[in-house]
Amino acid sequence: MATDELPAARATPEVRITVVRTGGFAGVARRWSVAPPPREAPVWAELIDACPWEHTTGPPTPPRGADRFCWEVAAAHGGDARHAELADQDVDGPWRVLIDAVRSAADDSVAPEQ
Repeated sequence: MATDELPAARATPEVRITVVRTGGFAGVARRWSVAPPPREAPVWAELIDACPWEHTTGPPTPPRGADRFCWEVAAAHGGDARHAELADQDVDGPWRVLIDAVRSAADDSVAPEQ
């Protein structure tokens, strides 16, 4: 099969996003990951591209207040991989949308125990 005959699903770049939350009262780390099917990749790519990755170079701003969370976000789509470390107070706007979407999708993919 010639490369121009590949199915559209295989031509769509793979998307993977991982969110890790650390800190808080108990200091327990939580991790959520999503690798959506190719048909959903464009929606997730838009969420990734909306975040201000260029403003997250260097260590995160120290969290304000006791028992606050720190967030680590890693995202890849196509050949582009990005990473950000954020203090809890910096998780707003597009960051909040992306993190909440990953958490929701990851929680929905876990089958309830019987």
